[in-house]
Amino acid sequence: MLFRDILGLSHIKNHLISSAESGRVPHAQLFVGPEGCGTLITAISYAQYVLCSNSGAENENGDEACNLKCASLTHPDLHFAFPVSNSDKVKSHAVSNHFMEEWRQFVKEQPYGNLFDWYRLIGIEKKQGQIGVDEAMDIVKKLSLKSYEGGYKFMIIWMAEKMNIACANKLLKLIEEPPSGTVIILVAEDEEQIMQTIRSRCQVLHFPPLAEDTIGQALIREGLAPKEARRIAHESNGNYNKAVDLMNKDSEDLIFEKWFVQWVRSAFKAKGNKGAIHELILWSEEVARTGRETQKNYLKYCLAVIRQAMLINYKANELAYMQIHVDGFQLQKFAPFVHENNVEGLVHEIETAIYHIERNGNAKIIFTDLSIRLTRLLHKKAA
Repeated sequence: MLFRDILGLSHIKNHLISSAESGRVPHAQLFVGPEGCGTLITAISYAQYVLCSNSGAENENGDEACNLKCASLTHPDLHFAFPVSNSDKVKSHAVSNHFMEEWRQFVKEQPYGNLFDWYRLIGIEKKQGQIGVDEAMDIVKKLSLKSYEGGYKFMIIWMAEKMNIACANKLLKLIEEPPSGTVIILVAEDEEQIMQTIRSRCQVLHFPPLAEDTIGQALIREGLAPKEARRIAHESNGNYNKAVDLMNKDSEDLIFEKWFVQWVRSAFKAKGNKGAIHELILWSEEVARTGRETQKNYLKYCLAVIRQAMLINYKANELAYMQIHVDGFQLQKFAPFVHENNVEGLVHEIETAIYHIERNGNAKIIFTDLSIRLTRLLHKKAA
């Protein structure tokens, strides 16, 4: 990966280049940014820049053999860790090394991909992956060895918020005092989920969402018409991964919006209507049959819709980017039902459902309970 392959983020690229060229390479760094902004591809490009002694924004004039190894993610001093789970391929004690072939494919094909894309690729979309203590022991073992080529060693931990407590505690000492020439880069979307003692030992670099123009130009280069590219760029809200999915009509949001519309319509009919309650129960059973990651992603999508509806209701239309493509449903007409008397309750109930799903609660019960609570909240009157 080269810096020129990264969309936008010129100020971050310049910062990383200047720090590397001046010899100031922090031993522990935390790259934090929303999905689809390019944190992973930037971490890999930065590691390649340092490992191959490249120079300038184009990663030029470095070691050609080194650049080829980094491009194929086979450099012996470039290591990765990422969330995994036991699967048909790995029956127990799954660690990242078991999935390196799939990881190279993922980074090559979807450098802006999200966690669910990764889970689908390795066949664990119905499970909750994590970075566990087995992975931590593997990381310690790799970084205790000398650099193969005599320079730096890089360990990139993708989705670092998925480290469990045992793993984080195991890595704490290593992150605080790694072996000489070792650089650990944690890549995360939610900084708050990372243990405070880990965060305090890292130099944090925050990534912004990508600019609409940046995404629009990238989509035009992919062959999209300028008008359609601008529409998708606006709807993607700075997330290039979502923009590509919308362009290919492969976004999970297209399924989620159908679920949401069916859910809301049944909830509106449910007041004094036993048949609608039965519809909500059937809907809950349908969603409960999917994997837990899908259920969590759907509920996060619902939170985004609630926020957008609230903004529209209070005339902040310039901040509204979301579109729902289901025939007969308009977000502008739904917006008045999200107001100051129920928005806190709606958000609380959805976040509580996410909490219980993460802790392996019975999905059918969780969604049925949430549906009934949603019905009561949507029928609340505004002040």
